Amino acid sequence: MEPRPFARTLRARQTSDEEMLWHQLRGRRLLGSKWRRQVTLGPYIVDFLCMAAKLVVELDGTGHLAQRDYDAIRTREIEAQGFAMLRFSNDEVRTRLDDVLLRIADALQLASR
Repeated sequence: MEPRPFARTLRARQTSDEEMLWHQLRGRRLLGSKWRRQVTLGPYIVDFLCMAAKLVVELDGTGHLAQRDYDAIRTREIEAQGFAMLRFSNDEVRTRLDDVLLRIADALQLASR
């Protein structure tokens, strides 16, 4: 499937954990930063992207345990384009959302320096 139509499908079918984080990021709610979700970035689709900060946030469910090598390659390629990437497990978002938001805020502030 082509990346853009697939990204549209992913936005329509977001997980409850993605929805929970999106609620905190959308509408410039976190430090006034503009976020997009399920965005194509080269050949990849990233969960959340703040282009101004060149920051990608990925949520990893249990399916990512079986694709660690792929995720590592993907991360290296995205970072080689000048983006920083943060990864969180779905469980972290569900049980420690405040900590996740603090780490994202720290990365945003670091990027603005």
